Amino acid sequence: MPKITFYNLSIEKREKLINAVKQEFSRVPLSQASISNIVKSARIPRGSFYQYFEDKEDAFFYLLEERVKRNQSEVYFLLNKHNGDIFEMMIAFFEKVITEQDENRNFLKNLFLNMTYEVEHEFGRSFKGYETNQQFVQFESKVNKEILHISNQEEFKYLMKILTSVLLRSIIETFSKDQSKEDALRNFKLEITLLKRGLKK
Repeated sequence: MPKITFYNLSIEKREKLINAVKQEFSRVPLSQASISNIVKSARIPRGSFYQYFEDKEDAFFYLLEERVKRNQSEVYFLLNKHNGDIFEMMIAFFEKVITEQDENRNFLKNLFLNMTYEVEHEFGRSFKGYETNQQFVQFESKVNKEILHISNQEEFKYLMKILTSVLLRSIIETFSKDQSKEDALRNFKLEITLLKRGLKK
Protein backbone atom coordinates (compact mmCIF):
# COMPACT_ATOMS: atom_id res chain seq x y z
CA MET A 1 0.00 0.00 0.00
CA PRO A 2 1.13 3.58 -0.57
CA LYS A 3 3.15 5.28 2.15
CA ILE A 4 1.67 8.07 4.23
CA THR A 5 3.58 10.63 2.14
CA PHE A 6 1.45 9.64 -0.86
CA TYR A 7 -1.72 10.61 0.97
CA ASN A 8 -0.11 13.88 2.05
CA LEU A 9 0.23 14.93 -1.59
CA SER A 10 -2.20 17.47 -2.97
CA ILE A 11 -5.07 15.94 -4.94
CA GLU A 12 -3.61 17.35 -8.15
CA LYS A 13 -0.15 15.82 -7.58
CA ARG A 14 -1.63 12.52 -6.45
CA GLU A 15 -3.80 12.26 -9.56
CA LYS A 16 -0.83 13.13 -11.77
CA LEU A 17 1.21 10.31 -10.24
CA ILE A 18 -1.63 7.79 -10.42
CA ASN A 19 -2.30 8.69 -14.05
CA ALA A 20 1.37 8.01 -14.82
CA VAL A 21 1.17 4.65 -12.99
CA LYS A 22 -2.01 3.73 -14.83
CA GLN A 23 -0.52 4.74 -18.17
CA GLU A 24 2.47 2.45 -17.64
CA PHE A 25 0.43 -0.56 -16.52
CA SER A 26 -1.90 0.00 -19.45
CA ARG A 27 1.08 -0.04 -21.79
CA VAL A 28 2.67 -3.25 -20.48
CA PRO A 29 2.01 -5.89 -17.79
CA LEU A 30 3.49 -5.59 -14.32
CA SER A 31 6.55 -7.72 -15.11
CA GLN A 32 7.59 -5.38 -17.93
CA ALA A 33 6.61 -2.07 -16.33
CA SER A 34 9.30 0.53 -15.78
CA ILE A 35 9.54 2.92 -12.84
CA SER A 36 11.64 5.15 -15.11
CA ASN A 37 8.65 5.58 -17.43
CA ILE A 38 6.36 6.33 -14.50
CA VAL A 39 8.56 9.06 -13.02
CA LYS A 40 9.20 10.52 -16.46
CA SER A 41 5.47 10.76 -17.16
CA ALA A 42 4.71 12.09 -13.67
CA ARG A 43 7.66 14.50 -13.92
CA ILE A 44 9.05 13.61 -10.53
CA PRO A 45 12.55 12.49 -9.43
CA ARG A 46 13.01 8.72 -9.22
CA GLY A 47 13.70 9.03 -5.50
CA SER A 48 10.32 10.65 -4.99
CA PHE A 49 8.58 7.53 -6.31
CA TYR A 50 10.04 5.52 -3.43
CA GLN A 51 8.73 8.11 -0.98
CA TYR A 52 5.22 7.17 -2.12
CA PHE A 53 5.48 3.45 -2.97
CA GLU A 54 7.78 0.60 -1.94
CA ASP A 55 8.20 -0.57 -5.54
CA LYS A 56 6.27 -0.98 -8.79
CA GLU A 57 4.32 -3.94 -7.35
CA ASP A 58 3.11 -1.69 -4.55
CA ALA A 59 1.90 0.89 -7.09
CA PHE A 60 0.26 -1.80 -9.22
CA PHE A 61 -1.69 -3.33 -6.36
CA TYR A 62 -2.81 0.10 -5.21
CA LEU A 63 -4.23 0.67 -8.69
CA LEU A 64 -5.83 -2.77 -8.64
CA GLU A 65 -7.36 -2.22 -5.21
CA GLU A 66 -8.90 1.05 -6.37
CA ARG A 67 -10.37 -0.81 -9.33
CA VAL A 68 -11.78 -3.49 -7.02
CA LYS A 69 -13.48 -0.82 -4.89
CA ARG A 70 -15.19 0.54 -8.02
CA ASN A 71 -16.13 -2.99 -9.02
CA GLN A 72 -17.75 -3.61 -5.65
CA SER A 73 -19.88 -0.48 -6.03
CA GLU A 74 -20.81 -1.57 -9.55
CA VAL A 75 -21.78 -5.04 -8.32
CA TYR A 76 -24.19 -3.58 -5.77
CA PHE A 77 -25.61 -1.22 -8.40
CA LEU A 78 -26.15 -4.05 -10.89
CA LEU A 79 -27.67 -6.34 -8.26
CA ASN A 80 -30.21 -3.65 -7.43
CA LYS A 81 -30.84 -2.96 -11.11
CA HIS A 82 -31.55 -6.65 -11.78
CA ASN A 83 -33.65 -7.18 -8.64
CA GLY A 84 -31.06 -9.34 -6.91
CA ASP A 85 -30.62 -11.77 -9.82
CA ILE A 86 -27.00 -12.85 -9.37
CA PHE A 87 -26.85 -14.37 -12.88
CA GLU A 88 -28.07 -11.23 -14.66
CA MET A 89 -25.70 -9.17 -12.55
CA MET A 90 -22.77 -11.32 -13.68
CA ILE A 91 -23.76 -10.96 -17.34
CA ALA A 92 -24.06 -7.18 -17.00
CA PHE A 93 -20.72 -6.96 -15.20
CA PHE A 94 -19.01 -9.15 -17.81
CA GLU A 95 -20.34 -6.92 -20.58
CA LYS A 96 -19.08 -3.81 -18.80
CA VAL A 97 -15.57 -5.22 -18.42
CA ILE A 98 -15.16 -6.39 -22.02
CA THR A 99 -16.43 -3.06 -23.40
CA GLU A 100 -14.08 -0.84 -21.39
CA GLN A 101 -12.34 1.72 -23.57
CA ASP A 102 -8.79 2.96 -24.06
CA GLU A 103 -6.50 2.86 -21.00
CA ASN A 104 -9.02 1.04 -18.83
CA ARG A 105 -9.33 -1.75 -21.40
CA ASN A 106 -5.56 -2.00 -21.88
CA PHE A 107 -5.01 -2.13 -18.13
CA LEU A 108 -7.58 -4.91 -17.78
CA LYS A 109 -6.18 -6.78 -20.76
CA ASN A 110 -2.66 -6.72 -19.27
CA LEU A 111 -4.13 -7.67 -15.91
CA PHE A 112 -6.03 -10.74 -17.14
CA LEU A 113 -3.51 -12.01 -19.66
CA ASN A 114 -0.75 -11.99 -17.02
CA MET A 115 -2.79 -13.12 -14.05
CA THR A 116 -1.13 -14.51 -10.95
CA TYR A 117 -2.76 -16.02 -7.89
CA GLU A 118 -2.36 -12.71 -6.03
CA VAL A 119 -3.99 -10.74 -8.84
CA GLU A 120 -6.82 -13.27 -9.20
CA HIS A 121 -7.45 -13.19 -5.46
CA GLU A 122 -7.53 -9.39 -5.34
CA PHE A 123 -9.79 -9.00 -8.39
CA GLY A 124 -12.07 -11.73 -7.05
CA ARG A 125 -12.79 -9.49 -4.07
CA SER A 126 -15.03 -7.53 -6.44
CA PHE A 127 -17.66 -10.19 -5.74
CA LYS A 128 -16.66 -11.34 -2.29
CA GLY A 129 -15.24 -8.19 -0.79
CA TYR A 130 -16.50 -8.94 2.65
CA GLU A 131 -13.72 -9.21 5.20
CA THR A 132 -16.24 -9.50 8.03
CA ASN A 133 -19.36 -11.60 8.48
CA GLN A 134 -21.42 -8.42 8.65
CA GLN A 135 -20.22 -7.36 5.19
CA PHE A 136 -20.99 -10.82 3.85
CA VAL A 137 -24.51 -10.72 5.28
CA GLN A 138 -25.03 -7.29 3.70
CA PHE A 139 -23.90 -8.58 0.30
CA GLU A 140 -25.96 -11.76 0.58
CA SER A 141 -29.06 -9.76 1.56
CA LYS A 142 -28.98 -8.02 -1.84
CA VAL A 143 -29.23 -11.35 -3.68
CA ASN A 144 -32.63 -12.81 -4.55
CA LYS A 145 -32.19 -16.30 -3.10
CA GLU A 146 -35.74 -17.33 -3.97
CA ILE A 147 -34.53 -18.11 -7.50
CA LEU A 148 -31.55 -20.16 -6.26
CA HIS A 149 -31.34 -23.84 -5.33
CA ILE A 150 -29.26 -23.23 -2.22
CA SER A 151 -30.10 -24.08 1.35
CA ASN A 152 -27.50 -22.28 3.45
CA GLN A 153 -24.80 -19.64 3.57
CA GLU A 154 -21.99 -22.09 2.81
CA GLU A 155 -23.66 -23.13 -0.45
CA PHE A 156 -24.07 -19.47 -1.39
CA LYS A 157 -20.34 -18.89 -0.86
CA TYR A 158 -19.53 -21.80 -3.16
CA LEU A 159 -21.99 -20.55 -5.75
CA MET A 160 -20.14 -17.22 -5.76
CA LYS A 161 -16.81 -19.05 -6.16
CA ILE A 162 -18.16 -20.94 -9.17
CA LEU A 163 -19.64 -17.86 -10.83
CA THR A 164 -16.51 -15.81 -10.19
CA SER A 165 -14.31 -18.54 -11.67
CA VAL A 166 -16.46 -18.73 -14.81
CA LEU A 167 -16.42 -14.95 -15.11
CA LEU A 168 -12.65 -14.61 -14.78
CA ARG A 169 -11.97 -17.44 -17.24
CA SER A 170 -14.40 -15.92 -19.75
CA ILE A 171 -12.76 -12.50 -19.50
CA ILE A 172 -9.32 -14.04 -20.03
CA GLU A 173 -10.61 -15.96 -23.06
CA THR A 174 -12.18 -12.81 -24.49
CA PHE A 175 -8.91 -10.88 -24.29
CA SER A 176 -6.60 -13.73 -25.30
CA LYS A 177 -8.64 -14.65 -28.37
CA ASP A 178 -9.52 -11.04 -29.15
CA GLN A 179 -13.18 -12.02 -29.40
CA SER A 180 -15.81 -9.56 -30.55
CA LYS A 181 -18.20 -8.22 -27.93
CA GLU A 182 -21.04 -10.15 -29.57
CA ASP A 183 -19.24 -13.51 -29.57
CA ALA A 184 -17.88 -13.10 -26.04
CA LEU A 185 -21.28 -12.10 -24.65
CA ARG A 186 -23.07 -14.94 -26.44
CA ASN A 187 -20.60 -17.50 -25.08
CA PHE A 188 -20.79 -16.15 -21.54
CA LYS A 189 -24.59 -16.05 -21.58
CA LEU A 190 -24.61 -19.69 -22.71
CA GLU A 191 -22.40 -20.72 -19.78
CA ILE A 192 -24.56 -18.79 -17.32
CA THR A 193 -27.72 -20.33 -18.81
CA LEU A 194 -26.28 -23.83 -18.36
CA LEU A 195 -25.48 -23.06 -14.74
CA LYS A 196 -28.96 -21.65 -14.15
CA ARG A 197 -30.61 -24.65 -15.77
CA GLY A 198 -28.46 -27.27 -14.08
CA LEU A 199 -26.45 -29.90 -15.88
CA LYS A 200 -28.10 -33.12 -14.75
CA LYS A 201 -31.42 -34.41 -16.07
